[in-house]
Amino acid sequence: MTTQIAPAPETAAHPSVAPSPHRRRQVYAEGERPSRTARTVGWIFMIAVTLYFLVPVYWLIVASTKSTGDLFSTPGFLFAEFNLWQNLVDLTEQADGIYWRWMFNSLIYSGLGSVLMTFISVISGYALAMYRFRGRTVILAAALGSMLVPQTVLAQPTYVLLVEMGLNNTMWGVLLPSLVYPFGVMLGFIYAQTSVPMELLEAARLDGASEWRAFWSIALKLLTPGAVTILLFAFIGSWNNFMLPLLVLSDARLQPVTVGLSGWSQAAITIPGLQTLVIVGSLLSIIPIIIVFVSLQRYWRSGLAAGGMKF
Repeated sequence: MTTQIAPAPETAAHPSVAPSPHRRRQVYAEGERPSRTARTVGWIFMIAVTLYFLVPVYWLIVASTKSTGDLFSTPGFLFAEFNLWQNLVDLTEQADGIYWRWMFNSLIYSGLGSVLMTFISVISGYALAMYRFRGRTVILAAALGSMLVPQTVLAQPTYVLLVEMGLNNTMWGVLLPSLVYPFGVMLGFIYAQTSVPMELLEAARLDGASEWRAFWSIALKLLTPGAVTILLFAFIGSWNNFMLPLLVLSDARLQPVTVGLSGWSQAAITIPGLQTLVIVGSLLSIIPIIIVFVSLQRYWRSGLAAGGMKF
């Protein structure tokens, strides 16, 4: 008796047909990518915003290369006879080179002030994030609420306090108020929560490290990107500070470049040629911000990501 082995049934398993590239593009576009109209609107908006910020800088560069006569007789966005070097010489000779004194003052106010401001903000935010103590919620609410108050509102009361303390018309009258930076405290609080694991601090305490040792040796290194981001914001804010130095400082040799150029701009109505110096001085005044922004790029990009802030 012969046993016949039934042939195995033919599997009708047809190989799955991969979707066509057209189908893949259609699914991807409908599921994840925005529509073409939305992308077009987005690109137009980004280009418009970019031009909004770059066109004034371009005009400033062009105007800085012109003489006083060409400044008012030639098109604003077109170059004329190159006169930048003579403008720089005139800027240096104006009022015995007081412009460079203003630049030095701004570097002191912004450099020293932003470093101290960053340290206070980081250590305050770290303490609020890592420790639980009575009044912690009140301090956080006060820091958050003070961010809503415009600095111009606080300028006059601050000036009155500085006068009573005898600090008006001094560098400390500008430096001390700048150390209070609620926005930096809140950023330090967020960075400490997201960057410093509590388990790491507990392990350091078990190994016998004090709270200061744990902060200096462990937490501060983890907070470096966030601290640099706070430093960048603090430096830009201090460099652009105008209202408080205008009220506090009456000595021209103590003024920052923002207040000094503002005074020149008002005097340019009656002094010929001063308007060109104001333009050249304004162009030079943005160079330190560009240098700081570019040199710290490696840190503040990761700091912005760690703090949940998006550009």
